[in-house]
Amino acid sequence: MAHIKKFEELQCWKTSRILVKKVYEITSRGKLERDYDLRSQLRKTAISSMNNIAEGFSRFSDKEFIRFLDISIGSTGELKSMIYILEDLDYADTIVLKELHQLSDETKALTLGLLKYLINKSGVERKN
Repeated sequence: MAHIKKFEELQCWKTSRILVKKVYEITSRGKLERDYDLRSQLRKTAISSMNNIAEGFSRFSDKEFIRFLDISIGSTGELKSMIYILEDLDYADTIVLKELHQLSDETKALTLGLLKYLINKSGVERKN
């Protein structure tokens, strides 16, 4: 972490950015294009995951950064749950769903890795 000067260098943010782009791509076509509520919520959760990483990085302390990473992980979990809705409603094909699951899992894992690093480095305890 010591060498990272801006949030754009964080791998979890980069992966989250790819996830946001993919969510926007799939919500701009097909049945999902007309399901305004679901489309909006999918976009909001993906954006929340990405933006909370950036906002946390921009905060003053590791404790605050940890809190924002925790929120980001929660948003990624919410998005992952919503991918099952897409599957259940047959709003996306299997390849797209698999890619979304993979990207959300990767984003969560990378963000969790950073969160654990910061917890170990700073001694801040995470509530379970």
